[in-house]
Amino acid sequence: MLDALANAAMDDMRRKHRKKAKKQGNSRDGWVVVDYGDVVVHLFSPDQRDFYAIEELWEDGKVLLRLK
Repeated sequence: MLDALANAAMDDMRRKHRKKAKKQGNSRDGWVVVDYGDVVVHLFSPDQRDFYAIEELWEDGKVLLRLK
């Protein structure tokens, strides 16, 4: 599912904004990163999200979009 979300985001950004990205990781690892340079999209499995608690790591950062 994470691969599908990452691919959909990449396709949409490429089509609408002509932005290319680099994707690393895959669903089986539980973490996929899509890097646009200025913006980085992290997609986690529920288990990995709980383990890394990335929201706490970046708690002082500005949330642009949160999907649940």
